[in-house]
Amino acid sequence: MLVPVVAGVDGSAESLSAAEWAAREAVRRGRPLRLVHARSWHPGQEDGHLATAAQRHLARRTLRQAEERISRTTPAVTLHDEQVDGPATAALLSAANQADLLVLGSRGLSGFTGFLLGSVALGVVGRATRPVVLVRAGEEPADEHLPAPDGSGSVRTGYRDVVLGLDLGDPCDDVLAFGFEAAQLRGARLHVVHAWQPASPLGLGPGEIGLAEGPGQAEEWLGFMTAVLQVWREKFPEVEVVETVTAGRARSALVRAASGASLLVVGRRVTERPVGPRTGPVTHAAIQHVGCPVAVVPHL
Repeated sequence: MLVPVVAGVDGSAESLSAAEWAAREAVRRGRPLRLVHARSWHPGQEDGHLATAAQRHLARRTLRQAEERISRTTPAVTLHDEQVDGPATAALLSAANQADLLVLGSRGLSGFTGFLLGSVALGVVGRATRPVVLVRAGEEPADEHLPAPDGSGSVRTGYRDVVLGLDLGDPCDDVLAFGFEAAQLRGARLHVVHAWQPASPLGLGPGEIGLAEGPGQAEEWLGFMTAVLQVWREKFPEVEVVETVTAGRARSALVRAASGASLLVVGRRVTERPVGPRTGPVTHAAIQHVGCPVAVVPHL
């Protein structure tokens, strides 16, 4: 059986938009869609782990609501659903481990809603071993596509760019593979972005030299990016690639580049240190400020 795309649903507008986006992505990938609702529980409740009849009824209604919307918007998807017992973070992480990718709803600057409150959201994004895509409320199929000639929204036009944030100091294969595959599935252009900050002379040790200054430094970074991407261009020859290197903070560069994109892809380093969930400042800024769906890809 094919590994599914999984969407977490809780009845909120964000999770319903995420479920619809996940259905479209499942069709693009040729995979089934699995809807998951996490029922919370408390230690004193039904032997500490079973949901009450009311909770089961609410979960069933929540899943049915998502199923009905998906049946109207994406009837071609093969759909399954499941109720799982909480805590929510553990339930969603377990679902992610069995998924091609996990899709969740996000409010961006307002934080997360429903079962994705505070530490739960960080726990899922910061601990998942599979890619997690965050989708805002109101995300429509036409938002992924270029506007029609008259400027109106359309699903008959080509896809907007997929933007990939690339750390040239640590160019990870998992992140690159996800970005190229996402662009290929959409027939979209892949816009690869790297931001660099000029080295300060105060930070150089005795005998050390920095990269060339000004335009020369940008040219060196661009040459490095071209070399890193060459093997991926050969693997995905049909994907048009645009390369951008820019001086400044990576988080600002990605927020600008993702304006008008269909998807932003960023990486998250997996650490074995017991320091709690970690997303990193660039990924955290993307989650908070970028309007398009954001794919967070874990890597070693």
